[in-house]
Parts: sequence; C-alpha cells; structure tokens
Amino acid sequence: MIHLLSPAKSLDFDSDLPTKDHSVPQNLEHSQKLIKKLKTLSKKKLREMMSISQDLANVNADRYQMWEGVDQLSERGRQAIYAFKGDVYLGLQALTEFSPSDVDYAQDHLIILSGLYGVLRPKDVIEPYRLEMGTQLKVGRKKNLYEFWGDQLTNTINERLADGNDEVLINLASNEYFKVLDPKKIKGKVISPEFKDAKNGQYKFMSFYGKKARGLMSRFIIKNRINDPADLKGFDLEGYRYNVELSSDSNPVFTREENQAG
Repeated sequence: MIHLLSPAKSLDFDSDLPTKDHSVPQNLEHSQKLIKKLKTLSKKKLREMMSISQDLANVNADRYQMWEGVDQLSERGRQAIYAFKGDVYLGLQALTEFSPSDVDYAQDHLIILSGLYGVLRPKDVIEPYRLEMGTQLKVGRKKNLYEFWGDQLTNTINERLADGNDEVLINLASNEYFKVLDPKKIKGKVISPEFKDAKNGQYKFMSFYGKKARGLMSRFIIKNRINDPADLKGFDLEGYRYNVELSSDSNPVFTREENQAG
C-alpha cells in the first residue's frame, strides 16, 4: 500500500537532521528544464504568475538562480520529509516522531507529489523552492505543469505499485496535486480519505485541520505499518473517528466533534 501527500509552501532548512541517509530524486533532469525556464522570468512575472507578494517573488527568484540540482546533503539540500513544514507536516511530525526504521518504511510507502520534482521519496534531497502544481508555467509547447508532467507521474506510481506488489493507492494529496495523475490509468484501487470537523451541527472540511489530518493519517500508516486499507478505520489521532454513515469503500470519512482539536 502506497500513500500520497502534497508538498508545503513553507520550508525548514535549519533544524538539525536526525540522519544523513538520503536518496536522489528520480526526475532531476525534468526539474532542470523547469528551473532553466524559471531563471528566465523576471521577478515581476514571477509575482504575477504565482500570485504572491513581491518580497516572496524576490526570494524565489533568488532560489531559482541558486538552484543546482544537488544530490548530496548540504546547506542547500536536505531530505524532503524534513524540509517541508506546512499544515500537513505539522501532523506528520517526522523530525520528532519517526525512528530511522519509520523513515525506511516511509521511503517505500510514501510519495510526495511536487511541481518541481515530480515525485519525491521521503529521503530524496531537495533544495529550497516554491512551485505549486497549479502554476501556469509554460515550458516549450506545454502550457502548464499538468501538461509538462503528462502521464509520467502516473507511470512512476504504477511502477512503484508493481515493484512492491501493491494494489492500493491511498490519496492524501490535495486536489491541486492529485490532478496531475490520471486515476483511470492507476493500476490499483485508489482510496481517498476525507477529514471533517463538526461546526454548528454539520461536518465540514476545515482547511487547516483537514490538511493536518492528512499528515496525521500518514503518520498513522507509517508508525503502524498499515498495509490493509481496512485497517485505516482504526485511525483515531487527535479525536478523529471513522464515520461509517458518511463513508464509502473509496472515500472513508473521519470526523471529529467540536472542541476536540489537538
């Protein structure tokens, strides 16, 4: 069983690393093509294209100019699982919660989708960057990143499923990132858990809590070595419980009552 996460905009390249064990991203030659294009764009164009402040555009323009495609740990390169620190990774807590054997397990069972890197394994070394999958970056005849990556990431995931004799893909990625894949071509069953919090008598997806819950579910899968999707129903971190009435086989729903946020 393999599961997917999205990356994060916010990064941590300062915390001490618990291990020097690392791997090299599989799609670096494609990342080089994207960086080559990004280096040609003005800071004003980056700001407009990415809908960010000028200060953030300046930071990211500098990142692109400095990007080298490193394949070793350095001041500018660290493992993906320790580099991201957004809401999802607040739930994952790899730096504090994962043993070396947990990271080894994650290496074989977790894929992080990335606008710049395509697919990332947890130990893959990355440099600081920001490039969301939904960015309308034109590269050659490809008008955006979805067209740029095409079927390549779907094919890579199918290879991973085949290598591990896995038949199930757990989708914990956001819609923006999962859209880069073609579900009809995935050679396995796709299961997309949902996380909802009670608000005024109704269960709703609440962005911060829902994103954090995806990370919590990833941690639950990794720490407990979950290989059977039926065992996902036991997920109970920070007050979430499986809701049989709202769930289906492909969309298990986990709900939490008000005032139970961890």
